Amino acid sequence: MSPTTVFLAYLIVASTVAVLSVVYLQNLPTSGDVSSSIKLASQIPLRSETKVWPELRFSWRTVVATVIGFLGSACGTVGGVGGGGIFVPMLTLIVGFDTKSAAAVSKCMIMGASGASVWYNLRVGHPCRAAPIIDYDLTFLFQPMLMLGITIGVSLSVVFPYWLISVLTVILFIGTSSRSAFKGIEMWREESKVKESEAEQRQTLVSSHGELEVNTGYEPLVPKEERTGLKLMMFNMNVKKTMILFLTWISFLLLQVFKNNVVACSRLYWVFNLLQFPVALGLFGYECVKLYKESKSRRVTGNQDMICDAAIDWTVVNLALCALSGLVGGTVGGLLGSGGGFVLGPLLLEIGVIPQVASATATFVMMFSSSLSVVEFYLLKRFPIPFAMYLTGVSVLAGFWGQCLVRKIVGILRRASIIVFILSGVIFASALTMGVVGVEKSVSMIHNHEFMGFLDFCSSQ
Repeated sequence: MSPTTVFLAYLIVASTVAVLSVVYLQNLPTSGDVSSSIKLASQIPLRSETKVWPELRFSWRTVVATVIGFLGSACGTVGGVGGGGIFVPMLTLIVGFDTKSAAAVSKCMIMGASGASVWYNLRVGHPCRAAPIIDYDLTFLFQPMLMLGITIGVSLSVVFPYWLISVLTVILFIGTSSRSAFKGIEMWREESKVKESEAEQRQTLVSSHGELEVNTGYEPLVPKEERTGLKLMMFNMNVKKTMILFLTWISFLLLQVFKNNVVACSRLYWVFNLLQFPVALGLFGYECVKLYKESKSRRVTGNQDMICDAAIDWTVVNLALCALSGLVGGTVGGLLGSGGGFVLGPLLLEIGVIPQVASATATFVMMFSSSLSVVEFYLLKRFPIPFAMYLTGVSVLAGFWGQCLVRKIVGILRRASIIVFILSGVIFASALTMGVVGVEKSVSMIHNHEFMGFLDFCSSQ
């Protein structure tokens, strides 16, 4: 059984057990005051938390938030995961935001860090071949499903009890961090073998008499083109595909704005909700057909060249798996307030994308998904402008300098596996922090005899 199959089986079994436990708790017989309190709780919108916006001023809380935000943004963008799993607990436990406002501010930080990271990556060449470092084919494949998943995740966050969200998140994060760690170890071993092979080749250049042998290989007649920063940026930026992604972004934003301005669960509400599906599936379907036809054509002709940076055959099963993964990543982003990179980053590595390209592509996708949420949250007045601007500025600096520092380290040590270990570490740290917050919230709900089952969607809006 392959590691990917074991990983998927773990996610399905663990998530099913968690969801069934909610049904079990919801059907437990209760009596007396507890029963009446649960009945009352099930009738009121528990999700309407009191808005808590701490004032932006110099204090130990602000200093700690700055340090954690900087480190989380730097490591998160390098790994291509954003860092929402660290930001949300930090904003609630340390700064003192309510959960909804913390998720909104977290999106601002992810947007700033991913935007700075994309700006840096546009000025960096592909480490292996003459291609943009951002894989636009994979972006077209995952971006629409990720944005659709975010919509589903936001809706589920209204229905799911907080403790279930925490459990499902921890299950996913532990699985993805473990799989990424094993992937990093495999890459480290392969890099070590390559280094040993190169060292042996250098030794063979020296003869048995200690004299250096001359390499008689010919240099290419045409020298390799050296691109300036501006030329490299224009080469990495596919304007046509970026505009298509931007139009998709606009479509989702308009549908979200229209949906938020109508009565929840009304006919128009569901119309605007359902219209997001053809927008997402249209772009995803177009890219699927393109990848499937090109992959099939190359298999028939015996061409072994990859269509994009992913080292897999684009069969129907693999395309369906990518669609499911994009939806899961977006759903987690909607539930948690992250950018969905906690699934997308490890997935890109799993399908054979090298770490540098996986990081650049994941942050490019997160820039669109997080900015969509930020604009929507701004229109809904869900976060304080001064605090959000300050932490976004911190994240912008962290995203740029984090990429710069780690890329230099990777270049010096010649070990791209460092990026994978950073990704795994950020996801594992997020699992720990989300676990702590989830346990604290669950204990409080049990102590206050709060309803711990599924909530009604319409009455909880």
